[in-house]
Amino acid sequence: MITLLQGAQAQGGGMSMLIMMVALFAIVYFFMIRPQNKKQKEIQKFRDALKVGDEVVTIGGIHGTVEHIDAEHQTVTLKVAKGVEIAFDKAAIVPAGQK
Repeated sequence: MITLLQGAQAQGGGMSMLIMMVALFAIVYFFMIRPQNKKQKEIQKFRDALKVGDEVVTIGGIHGTVEHIDAEHQTVTLKVAKGVEIAFDKAAIVPAGQK
């Protein structure tokens, strides 16, 4: 008789544990994963819309103006000072104010 009661309690505890795990996953998804995915899509949209003359920042913190975009190699040449141009991978470019 006692083992029947313990089995019923264990089964109910398993169901509440499953509900808690689903709730925890939902919280993590809506507060961490979803906003990060949205931010990544916005950054990718920005990179796809880059054009010569745009002022950008690299992920390393270098500010510059886009001088040339090489679509084949996915690189962007930035003018960082008078007479100084540096080539960066397109993935290293972020909108000014975001790192």
